[in-house]
Amino acid sequence: MSYESVSHEGQPLLLGDDTPPRRRGRRIAVVTGIAVILLALFLIFGRGHKAPPKGPAAEQAPPVSVIAPGRQTVDRVLTANGSLAAKREMPVGVAGEGGRVTRVLVEPGQWVAAGQVLATIDRSVQAQTADSLAAQIRVAQADATLMQANLDRARQLVANGFVSRADIESKTAARDAAAARVRVAQATLGQQRAANGRLDIRAPAAGLVLTRQVEPGQVVSAGSGVLFRLAQGGEMEMRATLAESDLAGLHVGARAQVTPVGSTVKFDGVVWQISPVIDPATRQGTARIQLRYDQALRPGGFASAAIVSGASTVPLLPESAVQSDRSGNYVYIVGPDSRAAKRVVTVGEVTDQGVSIVAGLDGTEHIVVAAGAFLSPGQKVKPVLQTPQTAAASSPS
Repeated sequence: MSYESVSHEGQPLLLGDDTPPRRRGRRIAVVTGIAVILLALFLIFGRGHKAPPKGPAAEQAPPVSVIAPGRQTVDRVLTANGSLAAKREMPVGVAGEGGRVTRVLVEPGQWVAAGQVLATIDRSVQAQTADSLAAQIRVAQADATLMQANLDRARQLVANGFVSRADIESKTAARDAAAARVRVAQATLGQQRAANGRLDIRAPAAGLVLTRQVEPGQVVSAGSGVLFRLAQGGEMEMRATLAESDLAGLHVGARAQVTPVGSTVKFDGVVWQISPVIDPATRQGTARIQLRYDQALRPGGFASAAIVSGASTVPLLPESAVQSDRSGNYVYIVGPDSRAAKRVVTVGEVTDQGVSIVAGLDGTEHIVVAAGAFLSPGQKVKPVLQTPQTAAASSPS
């Protein structure tokens, strides 16, 4: 009995297998494709993937620069704004009876000596009065001379009995009255001359002329107000406005640097007076900073000041070492296990030398200088110790 048969297409068929040839070919192709895919996946994910290593090699420790800042003396600097003014401003007006101004002898910006004439006032009438008083003195002196001569002759005749002692006493009184009239006339003339001298407007002390408010021909009197303003000795000051809390830590003699608006030049000064009262509305007071004269210091101008109100010994860090977030300022320190740890700090003065830390550090820690924003607490790092000077030079400004 034969187990083969021939299909109508001439291909041999196994007896008992009634699967159509086309369907069986498709199944073989599908199975083959799945096998190829599984093999590819094995090659890619089976051989290529290795289990993560365990131990120290598993952590990639990045190198970071660290410093041990220690403690440094840092000035406590207060910044303030205010106006420039003469330290001692001297308003000058009419001291006498006044009159018509004949000459003005100075201009703003000129230096004057004590007693120097700033302006003159017409004194023609007063001069005539002084001449009249001088003539009265001469008349009184002539009377006094005559009375003295009469007294001397009477004294010569009294011994012979021609003149009584009563006559001598009368002539002595007349002589004394004439001498008194001379002194009265002299005093009156001196008073007139003093009044004439007050007609001139003079500088009460040496200084710098700031303003001039008078012109020749102007009639002035004691009620005319201020005609000149002088800065005594040319000394200037800045009246810096500070908060009540800042004034509490400030002392007379504190150093300061003043920069007028529109200028880059800094002028050294010293606090010479601190306001004894606080404005109840603004809670501010005034610190007066004495300055040497300079043409750039113009009274009435505006300026800023940096006042050194004290010093403290604190750690000083580069600005790049201090990070901040919603909770405040912090730094990263590296412990003995070479792991980064976050430390909250309180920032003090910020100067060109760095940032002072008033709380949170004692200066012995190893502080990450830069790249703190890319670290996370507990991360393993490779610390590279630098000196504070090197770190400050290399930190970004």
